Amino acid sequence: MAGMPAASTPLPDVDARLIDRFVDMLWMERGLSDLTLTAYRSDLEGFARQLYQQGIADLLSADAAAVQACLGARLQRGHKPRTVARLLSSLRRFYRYLVREAIIEADPTALIQSPRLGRPLPKTLTEQDVERLLNAPDTRTPLGLRDRAMLETLYASGLRVSELVGLQVHEVNLRHGVLRVTGKGGRERLVPLGETAAQWVDRYLREARPALVEMRRSDDLFVTQRGQAMTRQNFWRIIKQTAVRAGVSSPLSPHTLRHAFATHLLNHGADLRAVQMLLGHADLSTTQIYTHVAKARLAELHARHHPRG
Repeated sequence: MAGMPAASTPLPDVDARLIDRFVDMLWMERGLSDLTLTAYRSDLEGFARQLYQQGIADLLSADAAAVQACLGARLQRGHKPRTVARLLSSLRRFYRYLVREAIIEADPTALIQSPRLGRPLPKTLTEQDVERLLNAPDTRTPLGLRDRAMLETLYASGLRVSELVGLQVHEVNLRHGVLRVTGKGGRERLVPLGETAAQWVDRYLREARPALVEMRRSDDLFVTQRGQAMTRQNFWRIIKQTAVRAGVSSPLSPHTLRHAFATHLLNHGADLRAVQMLLGHADLSTTQIYTHVAKARLAELHARHHPRG
């Protein structure tokens, strides 16, 4: 099979209409974020173009064999099993929707198994690495003070990067040291900020943010040099630049600090369900992966309590 058809290849009208209806349903019924809706749309449009390359007219004409062929072709081209499994998940949801709406009679994905996945352990940092990272920004400048406040907030709260850059000034209660965070599915939760992070955010609000915003009106907590809302891409660049300055060579992303937050809490004896609530995980099984990386705490408990420890 040839490579993937170009994203510019126009979709059949029936496919474009069905994908639009499906994405609208996800937004109205599930309240999914724009990023998640974009991912569903991308998956379905790419699949529709693959079908067309197989000589299949549209999404309604796909059977189990066609779906299997598309998934297999992606694996052969070197796509990761996790990426292919995500595509299959998108297709399942789409075709179940079509069955529910009586647009088709049978779901072509019903009997297809997902590729086997090895569950990857989250990449994390040592407490010493985190300390070096937090101390790296030059807090004598407005931008350095902002970067320090953002890093301290991320590590102290375990927020997703989208939650961090989406924070509004009115969602921060420094008096009580908590953040009101809107997470996946529009679910709100209160997250402790911690004394140290609260002090840095307070200093940023007093000394740095007014200089960055100047005369502009903005409700965004963290802003760019131009006084505009911080973006995930901008913060990703800040993380990389700060890591170089700090001499931290471990693979790093904004999500790495979220993983460090969870791992270090467990290492210091935190309850798994408490960590689940702080991270905003709907399912405890999502949080349980951190027990595999919290080795220091587990080794300490074994040495203290096992008769042959």
